[in-house]
Amino acid sequence: MKPESYIQKAYRCILQNDFEEALRWFEQAIIANPGDAEVHYRCSITYGRSNKLEMAITHAEEAVRLQPDKPEYALHLQHIKAAELVQRARKMVENRKDVTKAELYQAVGHLKSAVAMDPLYAQAYVWLALVYSELDEHALAISTLKEVISLYPQESGLQHIMEELKQRLKSYMQDTASDGK
Repeated sequence: MKPESYIQKAYRCILQNDFEEALRWFEQAIIANPGDAEVHYRCSITYGRSNKLEMAITHAEEAVRLQPDKPEYALHLQHIKAAELVQRARKMVENRKDVTKAELYQAVGHLKSAVAMDPLYAQAYVWLALVYSELDEHALAISTLKEVISLYPQESGLQHIMEELKQRLKSYMQDTASDGK
């Protein structure tokens, strides 16, 4: 089968929301023509949508290696690497009651790197703000969230998170004031 046939089958699967099968067809297209940067790029996008970030990074890196003059390949690679850092930070802190300050600061490092890699990646900002809040760095949490709100003012969910952070700050201030008495 020609590589184009595999790609067509992959796109049909994507339209049917069958990303696993789409990935299978993209991989077949890559076997048939391993030097096609565009197929690596499309395969990476599909892996990213399936939250298989390690494979997404592998294919994005290959697309960039094969065709370094395509800025969209490099931007996609940066986005996928940022998503992987956010995922790593989330695993460190999400749904854990025993998380240490050291782990929180490590998560901050990952999230700051993610923001630097992809300054338009809203999730990186939101998680950074939430981790700052966990560290009782409420001013940093609020300013980080203000940054993402300025990028995405239409996102009402961000306003909800802002109200939550302000409430945490208020509670923190009240607790601090009562401890000082």
